[in-house]
Amino acid sequence: MDASTRRDVTVVDHPMVQHKLTIMRDKATSTASFRRLLREIAALLTYEATRDLELTTTTIETPLATMEAPTLAGKKLVFASILRAGNGLLEGMLDLVPAARVAHVGLYRDPETLQPVEYYFKAPEDLHERVVIAVDPMLATANSAIAAIRGLKERGAKDIRFVCLLAAPEGVERFRAAHPDVPVVTAAIDSHLNDHGYILPGLGDAGDRMYGTK
Repeated sequence: MDASTRRDVTVVDHPMVQHKLTIMRDKATSTASFRRLLREIAALLTYEATRDLELTTTTIETPLATMEAPTLAGKKLVFASILRAGNGLLEGMLDLVPAARVAHVGLYRDPETLQPVEYYFKAPEDLHERVVIAVDPMLATANSAIAAIRGLKERGAKDIRFVCLLAAPEGVERFRAAHPDVPVVTAAIDSHLNDHGYILPGLGDAGDRMYGTK
């Protein structure tokens, strides 16, 4: 898969990813199509996020011979969905890795401090023994992503990656400053954030477009 990497930020520039992303950006794209495309892109982004997973070998019997064949080493992956929009990416990732464990991280923004507050967290107990891939469609201000990764680390996660559909330069810089040990995989880094914290040109609110709540 074609990808460009800069300071632990990988932009997956595969033609199929970029084509699907363009359709998702179009405001005329229906909720059903948006949801389907997000699921499809999620699987493609997961290929890149899992590129460096460790392999071991196991003995199998093909119809013709016995062989030592590669297989994933260690415990199964954990996909950590940042609610609610992260669930749109989660479904596509589970299509690719159906045996993965799933964590959910719920955050809301305090109206006075404007800082994210965790209201829900459920994950496997042995995060320290697993590769954890946190997912959220948008890395805009990065407030939610930074808080979610902090929560995962506090519960023991050590090997974490972050996957998003779109990122803003401001969000990337803030995220990298807060969690320089967590690589980012995204389909695009857009121009900038507007005064309301939305990515431009972006695609609007991913959760609203995914669930038809706009």
